[in-house]
Amino acid sequence: MSAVPGLQADCEELLGAFQEADTVRFERFAELWRERRFHTIFYGRIRALERNKLTKKTLEVAQQYFLPPYAFQIRVGALYLLYGLYSTQLCQPKQKIRIALKDWPEIRRFQQDLINSQHYDAAYIFRTLRLARAFHFTAMPKLLNYRTKKKIQENEFKEEFKEPSNRVNSLITNDVLEELMNIHDHYQKMKCVISADKSRPDKALSLIKDDFVSTLKHITLEHQEWQQNRMKLFLNAKETDEMLNKKEEGNLLESEGSERANALARIKYKSYSAVVEASKSRRHRQVKLESSESGSNYGKSLSRSKKASRRPQLARKRDSLGIKGEMQVGKETVTQHIGMPIITEENSDEEDHCK
Repeated sequence: MSAVPGLQADCEELLGAFQEADTVRFERFAELWRERRFHTIFYGRIRALERNKLTKKTLEVAQQYFLPPYAFQIRVGALYLLYGLYSTQLCQPKQKIRIALKDWPEIRRFQQDLINSQHYDAAYIFRTLRLARAFHFTAMPKLLNYRTKKKIQENEFKEEFKEPSNRVNSLITNDVLEELMNIHDHYQKMKCVISADKSRPDKALSLIKDDFVSTLKHITLEHQEWQQNRMKLFLNAKETDEMLNKKEEGNLLESEGSERANALARIKYKSYSAVVEASKSRRHRQVKLESSESGSNYGKSLSRSKKASRRPQLARKRDSLGIKGEMQVGKETVTQHIGMPIITEENSDEEDHCK
């Protein structure tokens, strides 16, 4: 029903806690209100249009619990809730509580019941709202628009808040019992009048029991008590089911966490126990990873492999230096042959002969 996420759930949680308190005192409701910091429900809306929409929707959600078929205690809690929401709203001017004209007689009867039951704090809260003109009387419970086809959502009543449907109590009320008592007394007197002994009726005229009305009243009270105990058992069973569901969810989460941890452990074990292959350019530095049992010899084998790898490197360096030296010497001899001319002895003898 509510367009604001969690709004109806918050209102029902507050009214449920008030119902569990088993009281209709405003003092207890105010404590529950302060514990939940319910006045902050209007915070977070910066623009005036958003604040107005949120306030209207919040008052509409709270107002539905103020009317039948909800129980008397829930209706009192809804009255306190409407008073708190109306007083703490941030709208200027204040948004009003929408009341249809067809619901107003029922609300007036509820006010009279508060006064007759001496719940003066609830009656004072209702009178305060009326004096503050907090109610907006309308023709219809919800706003209707002209030429718009819109499906009106029906209110989903919370079963725990509803007044238990009791046909016995609706038929046998206090007024009915009082009327039956008067009829029974008149019946007894008429039997005495037509009897021979005027002090008591004849046995032939005793068609019903003398304690008929008191027995009926006793049976009605027993049925009411049985129904209340049945409702308590239903609520306790529902709470235990919720607790079991929460425990099962916790166990599932724990099992999923343990399975994930085991999978990670297996992956780590496989990755660390595998042999690492080195690249082609570093194969002379390759070291075999052994299992955890030969982990103590890992340092020694690594140092030995390092020493063994250094020796051929030094030998290769020396060989390369020797080759470079020979090449340099060869180059020098070649340059010397090219730079110095060679004079043979035959040429020298010919020169001497010419002279």
